[in-house]
Amino acid sequence: MADDTDFDLEGEPIEIVVDAEMSGGRLDAMLAKAHDVLSRNRIKDLILGGAVTIDGRPVAEPKYRLKAGETIVLVAPPPEDPDPQPENIPLDILFEDENLIVINKPVGMVVHPAPGSPSGTLVNALIFHCGESLKGIGGVKRPGIVHRLDKDTSGVMVAAKTEQAHKHLSEQFADHGRTGPLHRAYVAYAWGSTQSGMGTVDAPLGRDPGNRLKQAVIKQGREAITHYAVEARYGAPGWDVTRIQCQLETGRTHQIRVHMAHIGHPLVSDLLYAPGFATKVNKLPDEVAAAVQALGRQALHAAELGFEHPTTGEEMLFSAELPADLQALEDALAPYDQVTRRG
Repeated sequence: MADDTDFDLEGEPIEIVVDAEMSGGRLDAMLAKAHDVLSRNRIKDLILGGAVTIDGRPVAEPKYRLKAGETIVLVAPPPEDPDPQPENIPLDILFEDENLIVINKPVGMVVHPAPGSPSGTLVNALIFHCGESLKGIGGVKRPGIVHRLDKDTSGVMVAAKTEQAHKHLSEQFADHGRTGPLHRAYVAYAWGSTQSGMGTVDAPLGRDPGNRLKQAVIKQGREAITHYAVEARYGAPGWDVTRIQCQLETGRTHQIRVHMAHIGHPLVSDLLYAPGFATKVNKLPDEVAAAVQALGRQALHAAELGFEHPTTGEEMLFSAELPADLQALEDALAPYDQVTRRG
């Protein structure tokens, strides 16, 4: 599976301890920023419906201001078993034949229906585009899906249109390119300047024992390996941002985001894994700060995807340009390219 997958957490208690960064914020806003699955409207409904307690007492006020040390518990209803329906949602199609379809997923699109996102997903769009024959390919709830990107990660995805293609592509993703041609490259913008031009983060990942909304590097976690290479360094006195390319040797939930935070270079505008870096925006030039603040999501884009065609055996490679929000960030950073400035 792709690294930036959503958690399927609705239906089980979720506990969060309010830290200094969260203190003073609104209850609904904090839960919306921290949770990749539930929409803000869904969270508001859950709060109003009595699904949230703070220090053991029900709180039905979405605007409640948080205090450091408080313990929030969200108990959402168990998930339903959705039967995705076709929806006429435009797709940015990079390639399509009778076996598969490759698309450029936009920011904000959830891959498959889930509690909090019952419609408007990539699956709903694919069923409409491909017809009823797609239903059931690889499963009822996630037809055609062989890997995922989380809602706020943009970029290249492939979906299967036949059972044979689904099996073949799924096996390639399970192998992570170790013995086959699968290739996944992501462009990310990270805070700070990495010590070396390239490196590997080999650190096991699992669910954070202190916050079930997050993943963390933990000793008993599953193997996770990310290779990174610096593409550009930007900065001036007081701030640095590095554009890196990441390639995955494994595919864990939020892998790139957690690994880069683990080595001290979390992704720009990552509300979940870099809350302590929010104040760095104040040190940026106005045009860069504006581009960062406009993101509202982690600066991560699935730029390249390569795989073997399940029928022809041809090695295929697809790429997607930076979306508008990341291109705006790139344009704002360009005048501060440290290589150019040294020249």
